[in-house]
Amino acid sequence: MSLAPGLLIAAPRSGSGKTTIVLGLQRALARRGLRVRGIKCGPDYIDPAFHAAATGAPSFNLDSFAMSTPLLDALASQATDGADIVLAEGSMGLFDGIRQETGRTGASADIAALFGWPVILVLDVSGHAQSAAAVALGCARFDPRLEVAGVVLNKVASDRHRKLVEDGMARIGLPVLGAVPRNAEIVLPERHLGLVQAGETDELGRRLERLADTVETSLNLDRLISLASPARLRSDGSARPLPPPGQRIALASDQAFSFVYPHVLAGWRAAGAEIVPFSPLADEAPPEDCDVCWLPGGYPELHAGRIAGASRFLDGLRRFAETRPVHGECGGYMVLGGSLEDGDGITHPMAGLLPVETSYAKRRMHLGYRVAHLLGDGAMGRAGQRLVGHEFHYASVTQSDPSREVAFATIADAEGNDLGIAGHRIRNVTGSFFHVIAHG
Repeated sequence: MSLAPGLLIAAPRSGSGKTTIVLGLQRALARRGLRVRGIKCGPDYIDPAFHAAATGAPSFNLDSFAMSTPLLDALASQATDGADIVLAEGSMGLFDGIRQETGRTGASADIAALFGWPVILVLDVSGHAQSAAAVALGCARFDPRLEVAGVVLNKVASDRHRKLVEDGMARIGLPVLGAVPRNAEIVLPERHLGLVQAGETDELGRRLERLADTVETSLNLDRLISLASPARLRSDGSARPLPPPGQRIALASDQAFSFVYPHVLAGWRAAGAEIVPFSPLADEAPPEDCDVCWLPGGYPELHAGRIAGASRFLDGLRRFAETRPVHGECGGYMVLGGSLEDGDGITHPMAGLLPVETSYAKRRMHLGYRVAHLLGDGAMGRAGQRLVGHEFHYASVTQSDPSREVAFATIADAEGNDLGIAGHRIRNVTGSFFHVIAHG
């Protein structure tokens, strides 16, 4: 079975500008009337929302470490159904992942190899010229599973600079599909976990149009489209992602709670669940006619004062938890705890449903895949259930009940190193710092 033709837009390293190039391409092709679908490689919950804004269609994540091949096939099939072209965006550097020889490293290269998508390299050529060809040649030869079909030059300083880089590419036989000049006006705003969320980005539509204009004038879009190749599937695409934790799911949804993988929500809906959003920042309580409450991650550390003052939300959450399951991921877990210290060192009381207190003032980055086994029954499954997820935050735990009796799960990292216990489980309430991606 084959799907719509696709390309993977990747880079040798983070910070090369691939997101801006991808968004510009997606919007430019959508303006031509093509049905464009975006895909994000790896555990990123911010970029898919930008893809959706650029294309007008949902974008899914594909993760070679956390997802089985049947699940990857199923998600690729859903994401590309009815599309004319798929533009997948890599994460970090093209080959960056965990140390494994199984083709399941979590690297973007695994996704390109699995589906047979040609790779377009975005090269930040600021600071070098012909030497950029050596970097591109290394990427083209590093993994024999991949086809690097061309390059896009980014942050080009001048016509002379562009010609020098193109001379190097001619020597190695890689086509240059375009050159984007250095332009601070097309850079999207960022904060500590990546881009400022799509819903918070000022004049996002205007920014996307400007990116599309830049891409239209800088790249050979017809040639780029001609390089796309239909995806290969190895299974029937019928695998399911996470089962829904309930029939009617109260989902916290606003600028403080927004980090949900699109494939998770789509899977819940496909299984017949109804998702009922509510806004803690608007002081809304979980709807009483729901049978489970889900607090996703996001940026509660930026809104801690408002959350602490949202008495209807906090009181309603506590009432809900008396009779029904409540689960919090990362930021949601922090809000379920006793207190949250913001970046200014001010401590705000939270829901007090789990024995943990956290601080954003005492910052330390936590990053990596997590493989968990549940220690008790709850919204996430039965005791012993294996979950695969990802953790990325800067918060520190300042006080916590460390006992196994109230822990949520045992966890290991992607290489199998034991990380002990994680999160908490008190009666109907569970939470942890990792975002679940799939069942193991």
